[in-house]
Amino acid sequence: MVRPLDRFLARCGYLLSKVSYLLFFTTALSSASCTPAASKTYDRATQKPYMINNQAYYPIPTAYGFTQTGTASWYGPDFHGQKTSNGEIYNMYDMTAAHKTLPMHTVLLVKNLENGREIVIRVNDRGPFVRGRIIDLSYSAAKRLRILSGGTARVHLTALGEAEKGQDQLMKMSERFYHGEYYVQIGAFLNMENALRLQSRFTQAGHTTFIQKFYGQKAIYHRVHVYVGKTLQGATEARTILEQRGYRGAFVIAR
Repeated sequence: MVRPLDRFLARCGYLLSKVSYLLFFTTALSSASCTPAASKTYDRATQKPYMINNQAYYPIPTAYGFTQTGTASWYGPDFHGQKTSNGEIYNMYDMTAAHKTLPMHTVLLVKNLENGREIVIRVNDRGPFVRGRIIDLSYSAAKRLRILSGGTARVHLTALGEAEKGQDQLMKMSERFYHGEYYVQIGAFLNMENALRLQSRFTQAGHTTFIQKFYGQKAIYHRVHVYVGKTLQGATEARTILEQRGYRGAFVIAR
């Protein structure tokens, strides 16, 4: 049983690392029925550094923990039917987008900060290569966010996970975003003993806590997760209170 959040935070004196708030699905939807989005060859190619207009771009290896705020634009008829960076055929009526550095098939929650509307899309292209813009949305995605007429809007991006091509899969991820088992990642350590000490601190306070191993490219990290409830609202409140009490961030994870 989870204790009231105030008591939860009062009993935990550990200073969190300065990290960005996130909502991220840690389990892949491998059971979803879908068609592979593109060949592995294309996927590997899109992870290599590249140069556009004398500007170098370095794709990141994982979307875990990714959030970003900036200007969104959209692209439609002029590109409809052409190949995207990962080898798919661009369909302006699909819920997809272009991003300069995120891994292909990253699923993003995109929130229009000007009207509060939200959508879930999948990255399958590179761009936009216009200064000040962070994402290029498909026609349908832009229409749902109501930015077609204005052309651009200020948005916030939150990585939800990774998926293959398929609207059914995106719908399932969108549903799970709002309801699930929510945890807070309170630390990530190279040293297992440090992770165990932090876990013990929270466990002794009466909270369900576990350690998850993450195999990075160069090292193994031990992530400490604490259970905080079954609703997105509760998880968001946990983040707010953490910040108010001087904790500089909280990884909220929907499992």
